[in-house]
Amino acid sequence: MHYMETSNTTNNTIPNAEAVPTREKTEIIKVSAQSRSTAVAGAIAGIIRERGRVDVQAIGAGAVNQAMKAAAIARGYLLLDGINIVIIPSFSDVVIEGAERTAVRLSIEPR
Repeated sequence: MHYMETSNTTNNTIPNAEAVPTREKTEIIKVSAQSRSTAVAGAIAGIIRERGRVDVQAIGAGAVNQAMKAAAIARGYLLLDGINIVIIPSFSDVVIEGAERTAVRLSIEPR
């Protein structure tokens, strides 16, 4: 399954994206190994500009690789606007199709 999921209600359409609200009102972008890192980077930068912070979630080595590349690319985009970001990694347990998996979650916010 490859998609990006956010709670963003604006029309920032990304192929295979789904919008869902989160409890803390923090956007969550779910990244797969097939996600385009530049598209994810654009979504990260847009949400940082609009909301001030975003979480990026990835399961599996390929997805984590794409998420990290996207965060680095987004940092470059945001530096052009004078916004420096920090990336705080953590683990998160998620249930997918009845099975518990461990995801890497990158909390991204301005420095």
